[in-house]
Amino acid sequence: MNAEEKFTTISPDDFAAFLSGDVAYVKPVEKDGMAGFAIHGADGELLTILADRDVAVATVRQNGLEPLSVH
Repeated sequence: MNAEEKFTTISPDDFAAFLSGDVAYVKPVEKDGMAGFAIHGADGELLTILADRDVAVATVRQNGLEPLSVH
């Protein structure tokens, strides 16, 4: 068995379904000349923008999700 045979391929849709509903992504953004932190759902939808990273992470956790940072 070669190295390639040891791995199973997963489709992009299956990978997205694996994480959907359990995580939210937090990433730094700039809007109207002001820095902030965007929270995106697992499907990529923008949920909100907050001024403080710690508040963004706390908001994600308060909603039962695991925050993941995007740089």
